Amino acid sequence: MAGDALAFWLCEPGRGAIKPTAVPEPGPGDVRVRTLCTGVSRGTETLVFRGGVPQSQYTAMRAPFQDGDFPGPVKYGYLNVGVVEHGPPELKDRTVFCLYPHQSSYVVPATAVAVVPEDVPAERAVLAGTVETAVNALWDAAPLIGDRITVVGAGMVGCCVARLLARLPGAQVALVDIDDDRAATARSLGVDFTLPGDAAEGRDLVVHTSATSEGLQRSLDLLAPECTVIDLSWYGDAQVQLSLGGAFHSARLGIRASQVGAVAAARRGRRSASERLSLALGLLRDPAFDALLTGSSPFEDLPEVMARLADGSLPALCHTITYSEG
Repeated sequence: MAGDALAFWLCEPGRGAIKPTAVPEPGPGDVRVRTLCTGVSRGTETLVFRGGVPQSQYTAMRAPFQDGDFPGPVKYGYLNVGVVEHGPPELKDRTVFCLYPHQSSYVVPATAVAVVPEDVPAERAVLAGTVETAVNALWDAAPLIGDRITVVGAGMVGCCVARLLARLPGAQVALVDIDDDRAATARSLGVDFTLPGDAAEGRDLVVHTSATSEGLQRSLDLLAPECTVIDLSWYGDAQVQLSLGGAFHSARLGIRASQVGAVAAARRGRRSASERLSLALGLLRDPAFDALLTGSSPFEDLPEVMARLADGSLPALCHTITYSEG
């Protein structure tokens, strides 16, 4: 039956609130999902929270089930894990992932959810969207066995990329960040850690995720000749400044953007977005990803939590939000 749910809304830049929202009765082909937990995609969601989406990108950066418009009021988010309470028999009572905002229950087409493997905990499964981004980036990057690879930026996306690269036979993988506390995370992910100034140069591939000019510049500086930076950063309305007067031209260096909104061109004809997401969920059987789950709060605290994540007073990689059964 139809009813009400509670949802997190960005009322205006810098101020969020939890508000009741109507949930329609599911129709044929729909599922009704009760949320177990959601994840805050810190880079993107805090940028949205601060009102940093450029007007030119309002359409491009819409989330799949976003309500409202930038800069607000807007209901935004896309890392949701819940249990199907109503739907087709093959989905009933299954734990599923959906690109849905922070809301206690919701109705979507059954095709919009992906079943979480039984051996993947719900809290870890909120990382599916981020691991999917990492998968897409590596389809773009096409790393090879034995490559020397650096990931610049040890946030959620960078750490997911690093963990996937750690499985590449013979690869030398280093995670670079200005925060030396990320060294412990790197160890948990099975890769080396260095501060930017100590990072090795001559790399076959650099993946950049820090969303800063300094990070992108350092990424270029680390490349071997004829090699490319794969940039996963979303800069919002920030200006990016680079010094391209050094080896950029003579060494024929490259910068290539990778964005999860479309399946990487190298796989687009053979893999669908749903297949890519299912792959990401399967990869989350790896318990090493638990190193990214660095804090948890109840849903009712999300307005304060989001503000603290946005201003940096609450450090986190992936902060999860838990929902009561009531």
